[in-house]
Amino acid sequence: MNANAIARVTQAMGARLQQAIDASGYPQGSLFIGPLDDPGAAGATLILFLYRIAPNASLRNGEHRVPSANPPPSVIVHDNALPLDLYYLLTVGNHPSGNEDPLLGVLGFALQALQAAPELTGPPVGQEVVRLTLEPLSTEETSRIWALFPTANYRTSVAYLASPVWIDPAQPPIPARVVLEDNLDVGMRATVPVD
Repeated sequence: MNANAIARVTQAMGARLQQAIDASGYPQGSLFIGPLDDPGAAGATLILFLYRIAPNASLRNGEHRVPSANPPPSVIVHDNALPLDLYYLLTVGNHPSGNEDPLLGVLGFALQALQAAPELTGPPVGQEVVRLTLEPLSTEETSRIWALFPTANYRTSVAYLASPVWIDPAQPPIPARVVLEDNLDVGMRATVPVD
């Protein structure tokens, strides 16, 4: 992917969650993507917040292979692409009554949808495969995240990891020159003396 990979993955995940909200039958359900204390999050059914971006340690020194749009070559190899792990907090919104029970059902639909299809693929994510995994959060980690929003009241939340998300170099790799003629043995032939 290119420099907009983080935004593309976030939007693709948001689209999947919006489909789950719609399937839940919750009236006028909506997803807000952004900080929990943003004024736009006030009427949202679910809130998706990207709270951490980290390099993927296992892929960090590997190469990123992507299909070429115009073969040959059929595969483009990026030696210095940046593989990332994106950590999201998925939170129920603020119900007007203050009771979050109706929204917990919607959260269940969202979890079900992400578990049923745990990979983002195709054009929305640049033909890549990004795996979505439910991440366990300790009470301490949850408290640290919610401490970022002192004006927001705590609500039921789960965390998801999206990985790998590749940031490829701005310039494509320079392809090797095509070998037109093999000249390796020129000048290397020696005559063997005859006795």
